[in-house]
Amino acid sequence: MFRHIATFIVTSLFVPHVHPSEYPRVETLQIPILVEQGRPETPGPQGLGGLGLLAANVTNPTTRAELALSALQIWYNAGTGLWNTAGWWNSANVLTMIGNLAKYDSSANVQNLAKKVFANSIMQAPAMNPQPGVEDQSSKTKRGNITFELAGSGYNKSIDANGEYITTYPEDWGRNNQAYVDINTLPISKAGDQVTTANVPDPDDWLDGFYDDDLWWALGWIGAYDVTKNIQYLQLAEGIFMAVTKAWPTNCGNGGIWWSWRKDYMNAIANELFLSTAAHLANRAENKGFYVDWAKRELDWFLGSGMINSRGTINDGLTANCKNNNRTTWSYNQGVILGGLVELNKASPNGTYLTLAAKIAKAAIKELSDDNGIIHDECGPLCGPDASQFKGIFVRNLQLLHAAAPDDAYVDSIQANADSIWENNRDVGNMLSINWAGPYIAPANATTHSSAMDALVAAITVK
Repeated sequence: MFRHIATFIVTSLFVPHVHPSEYPRVETLQIPILVEQGRPETPGPQGLGGLGLLAANVTNPTTRAELALSALQIWYNAGTGLWNTAGWWNSANVLTMIGNLAKYDSSANVQNLAKKVFANSIMQAPAMNPQPGVEDQSSKTKRGNITFELAGSGYNKSIDANGEYITTYPEDWGRNNQAYVDINTLPISKAGDQVTTANVPDPDDWLDGFYDDDLWWALGWIGAYDVTKNIQYLQLAEGIFMAVTKAWPTNCGNGGIWWSWRKDYMNAIANELFLSTAAHLANRAENKGFYVDWAKRELDWFLGSGMINSRGTINDGLTANCKNNNRTTWSYNQGVILGGLVELNKASPNGTYLTLAAKIAKAAIKELSDDNGIIHDECGPLCGPDASQFKGIFVRNLQLLHAAAPDDAYVDSIQANADSIWENNRDVGNMLSINWAGPYIAPANATTHSSAMDALVAAITVK
């Protein structure tokens, strides 16, 4: 076991001698962090206590998001390319959130950090894939009279008796023994960098047998492409999507994709992600018609599946008999489809897409919000690591809908949640937890924090 002191760069709050009505500016602060076995230990809130107290009066949405980004990056592990305390698919959502912040915040600090994270994670994260190769193996399980068994990886996703998703990781997953790497010393991958066989990412490295996981990463790399215009990120997303098309069709209506390589469940999230990824690619990749066709095929199947209930919200999935299973209306299932419909309408304009999105969004706000307009999932505030990510995904996509079809109801929801997070769900170190309505529930982690940051980032564009 090796130990050394490394310098970790975070963006922190600096308050000059100005009138109290002026917003504080952002500067860089170097904080030494103990590194053990290649993983930075997270400093306690007391390390940033003064900053947290000063941040209490911050009302500027961009400043709030920048302060939260500083706190988030304490969890970033440059050796793995992921965020400590966040799972494999959760880290894809953190990547997406950072990409969105970089789209809306042009400051040099945010731009440089985002580009360095993208460049590092695309190199390091594949080694952390908890179940690589399973999708290739699943296509070869039967060959003639011989059946091949896939060795257990220790990675599994299941649904408990309450309908909550549970992810199990291999023992010691998330740890690496590489030397500590300071993200600030890494080069920024640029759009004009030469593409060679040595640096082209392999989509297979990002596949883990659960198609929702795969597509979260595809959307994350599409977001990275939007910020950098680095074609490698877009090509990676295309490759991941093409791999997932092999999961089409299911045994329900001769369409849709399965949740996983086991082909034992059809859920809303995998299919919404398939729609959204296809629609996003239609607006960016060369073969637009190919992706528009896939998006429309998925949407047609989804609308005929029965997963949208009589209230206008979306249940979790289908039974073995292809009927709505009436399971939980998770917030992220109400969100991902919004972004997919917005992108599809952009690629192939049709007024019915945004009309459908508005109906789902308003039904979801009504069903998921408390009397103060704060979003809750059914398991809250004691959700597990998977469901802790969900609310941010909904608000992230609600913002995309508002950008395409502005509505005061969306503004009210986004602002109410962002304000409540900052005022009621933040500790003195600017760590954000799961209970957006408050009070703060310790400890926060990269999953709860990044989910809450989705709301802070969304608020930047509706201020």
